Amino acid sequence: MKEITKSAALIAAASGIVFGVLTPLTASAADAPLTWGRCTGSGLDPRQQCATLRVPLDHSRPGGPEIELALSRIPAEKPSARRGALLLIPGGPGGTSLDDPSGKGQKLPQSVRDTYDLIGFAPRGNAPSTSVSCGLDHADLALTALRPWPAADGSVAGNMTTARRMAEACAHNGGELMRHISTVDNAHDIDRIRQALGERRISAWGVSYGTYVGAVYAQLFPQRTDRIVLDSNDNPDPVNPERAWLKAAETGVEDNFPEFAEWASTPGNPYRLADTAAEVRPLFLRLADRLDREPIPWPGANPEELNGNVLRQTMLNDLYDPDDYPALAQLILAARKGTAPPAPASPPDGVLQNVTAVGAATICNDAAWPRSAGVYEKGVEESRAKYPLTAGMPRNAMVCAAWPWRPERAPVRITGRGPSNVLLVQNERDVATPLSGARKLREALGRRAVMVTVDSTGHDAYLDNGNACGDATVSRFLATGERPGADVYCE
Repeated sequence: MKEITKSAALIAAASGIVFGVLTPLTASAADAPLTWGRCTGSGLDPRQQCATLRVPLDHSRPGGPEIELALSRIPAEKPSARRGALLLIPGGPGGTSLDDPSGKGQKLPQSVRDTYDLIGFAPRGNAPSTSVSCGLDHADLALTALRPWPAADGSVAGNMTTARRMAEACAHNGGELMRHISTVDNAHDIDRIRQALGERRISAWGVSYGTYVGAVYAQLFPQRTDRIVLDSNDNPDPVNPERAWLKAAETGVEDNFPEFAEWASTPGNPYRLADTAAEVRPLFLRLADRLDREPIPWPGANPEELNGNVLRQTMLNDLYDPDDYPALAQLILAARKGTAPPAPASPPDGVLQNVTAVGAATICNDAAWPRSAGVYEKGVEESRAKYPLTAGMPRNAMVCAAWPWRPERAPVRITGRGPSNVLLVQNERDVATPLSGARKLREALGRRAVMVTVDSTGHDAYLDNGNACGDATVSRFLATGERPGADVYCE
C-alpha cells in the first residue's frame, strides 16, 4: 500500500469538516415518512423501535414496483448532543443489522451513543424485509457446498455440477428480486434510508462485506456522508473477475494459522495438539488427507460425515475468532481418534435458504464470473500447490459460474474523489478480510481515508477482536470527528 499522510488541519480544510463541533445534520422532520413502532423479537432493548420503508425494486425505474426494507433504531441518548444517525452496515452478504442497535450498538461508548441515533436494517432480500429463497436442496446448504471445495483429487467437475444445480434453483424459485440484489442496489437503498430519516448526511459503521457497501455508498453519494468507519476491510472490488474476496482466504489462512498453531502447542493447554507450533501444520494436513480417504460418520451434521473438506471449512470458520480455537482443536483431537464430536447446532433451513440466496445474488450480480471449467481447473491446481491449507477452494467455481443473469453494470471503482471523512480499522491478522486486501482499499481511497492497523488477531476489529488503542481511536472519531493525521499502528 502507498501510505498517504495528511495533517488533520489540511484534511478538515479540504473536506469542509469542522472537528470537535456538533453540527446538526438533520433535515426537516417533515421529510421523514417513517412510522416507528414496537419491534417483534426477544432480547431487544426496550428502547429499540422498528419501521418499514418502501424502496424501488429497480432503482433505475423509481416509479416501478417496490419492495420493503425493515429498519430499527435506538434514538440518541443525549438529545442536546445529537449529531445525526449512525447506520450499522452488516457483513455477509446475507447479514442483517436489524437487532444491532440493541446488540453491538450498546458496546459503543456513551459519547457515541449520546451523539447518534443507532440505525439497523435488513438489507434487500433479507427477512423480515422483502425476502428471497432459492429453494435449494438441504445438501446444498452445507458450507462445503457453498464454499467451492474441490474433490480430494482436485477435480472441479462436481463443483460445476453443483453450480448449475444451484443457479437453476435460484432462477426458478428466486423471483424478480433475485436480479436486483447487488452492492450498488444496497448503496441506493442506504440513500433512501438517509432520506427517510430526514438526514442531510449520514454516518456509518460498516463491517466486513459492509465495508464494501460503505465504500460504494461513499463513492456514489460522497456529499451525503458524514463520518464513515470501515471495519475489517474487503478488497475494494471483492467480486471482480479474479474473485478477490474468495481468493483472500488463501492469505487469510496463512496469516492466521500460525496463531492457532502457537496456541495449540502451548504447555498446559487442555486441547494441546503438539509439542511445538511447527508440528501443528503438518499434523493438520495429514489429518485432512486421511479424512479425504476415510471420512468419519457424523450424524446430524450437513454433510453427515467428517471428511477432509469439512475439517478445512471448520478450520476456516474457527480462525475468525481466537475464542473458537478450542472448538477446532477438539474436532482435530476427536478426528485423530476416529470419532466426531456432537454435530454443531445449525440455523433452521429456512434461515439458511434466505441468507444463501442473498449472498449468491449479491456476489453473482456484482460481476461476471468465468463460465469455463478450465479456468477453475487451472486456478485450483495453482492454489493447491501454493496454499495446501485451503486446498484450492479460493479459486474454484461457485454458483456464479453458472448464474443465469449477466451483471447489469460494471463494479463501482473506488477512488480518492470525495470528502476526507473515512477511517479504516483493520486487524493485522484477519482470516476473512486480510490486511493485504484492506491495504488495497486504503490505497484506492487515497486522501479520503486514514487507516488504523491493529496488532491483533481475528475478524471484526472495533469493539470485538481489536485492542484498546484501536477502539479508542475509532470511538474518538465517531464522537468528535477527530481523526489521526496519518495512518497509525496500534500495538
